[in-house]
Amino acid sequence: MSITINNVGFSADDKLKDFIEAKLNKLSRYYNRITNSTVYLKLENSGQVKDKVVEVTVSVPGKVLISKAEDKSFESAVDECATSLERQLKKYKGKF
Repeated sequence: MSITINNVGFSADDKLKDFIEAKLNKLSRYYNRITNSTVYLKLENSGQVKDKVVEVTVSVPGKVLISKAEDKSFESAVDECATSLERQLKKYKGKF
């Protein structure tokens, strides 16, 4: 599975990129035919607090699964996306 990480408006450090890759590589336990994943990291200025937005798209044969999360840190937003994609992959695999 290939993972592409896109930073919008800032540069992410290697520690964050390694964390994201580790989380997404664990998804192959639930469905091993994932072809590629794309991660978008964005900073959103809403009032006083800067929220971190993470959007993950996972391509499987015949379908694209999408998850989006917003939180105070990128790590917790990635955790939310991974949990959501885990559920989606289990459901998708159950159909076959």
